[in-house]
Amino acid sequence: MTARSIDGKAIAAGVRAEVAAAVKQLPAPPALAVVLVGDDPASHVYVASKAKQTVEAGMRSVEVRLPADTAETELIAKVEALSRDPEVDGILVQLPLPKHIVEAKVLAALDPLKDVDGLTEANAGKLVLGKPGLRPCTPVGCVILAKTERPDLSGANVVVIGRSILVGKPAALLFLEQNATVTLAHSKTRDLKIVCRGADILVAAVGRPEMVRGDWVRPGAIVIDVGTNRVPAPEKGEGKTKLVGDVHFAEAAEVAGAISPSPGGVGPMTIACLLRNTVLAACARRGWAVPAALGQA
Repeated sequence: MTARSIDGKAIAAGVRAEVAAAVKQLPAPPALAVVLVGDDPASHVYVASKAKQTVEAGMRSVEVRLPADTAETELIAKVEALSRDPEVDGILVQLPLPKHIVEAKVLAALDPLKDVDGLTEANAGKLVLGKPGLRPCTPVGCVILAKTERPDLSGANVVVIGRSILVGKPAALLFLEQNATVTLAHSKTRDLKIVCRGADILVAAVGRPEMVRGDWVRPGAIVIDVGTNRVPAPEKGEGKTKLVGDVHFAEAAEVAGAISPSPGGVGPMTIACLLRNTVLAACARRGWAVPAALGQA
């Protein structure tokens, strides 16, 4: 048995098309501001990709690039200014930040109505309480990928490995909203392999390369691999590296019914859901009706 590959790039393209159609129905194009501090090459590539896709969707992109030695107070002041700016609908602070800056303080300065990454305490609280709000992009992407294989998640046994505030915890809550039965597993979970083998849908978000092996997967299960880990690739030459997920893809693909690759699975969904959140934020803040073209997450 060889699992179907869940094509995150194609599914994300569909979400972006919905966003672009929705933008055309709005009174004005929303604006997404991305704040980048420092010179991390991967972050610069990621921010450039976000800006490109924002413009392609018909929205305005605002980029704020600051040097690595930017003072915490200066960054907070910039975020507060963007929060007050009536022309900005969504704000994303690219993480991680330099070590001298406390991320929590920066996020606390962000207007929750513009928090398109769903990381403020206000939006996290709304998720826990089941109230409307902006949801974290990567976990939303995981749910969308799972629903392409199983449109009705009611009663599904979902195991999420990893309890981070960025992915694990919100993913568990979002699957719970879909009426799934959710187990949030982590490093202290007893018999982790056995727990995972009970999953109809297994979400790996632990940040350890290829930790989930083939014998962790229930035959026919849906596997969503959130991890992106850079590891040595001696087959490519001395000093070369490659990206792998938290799941051993080759082994899991022999057992699972469907599996998302890494890279190429969850990653493209994160940006697509960020654009979707920007439209939702603009509509909520400006009192616009949410366009029917936006579809359902």
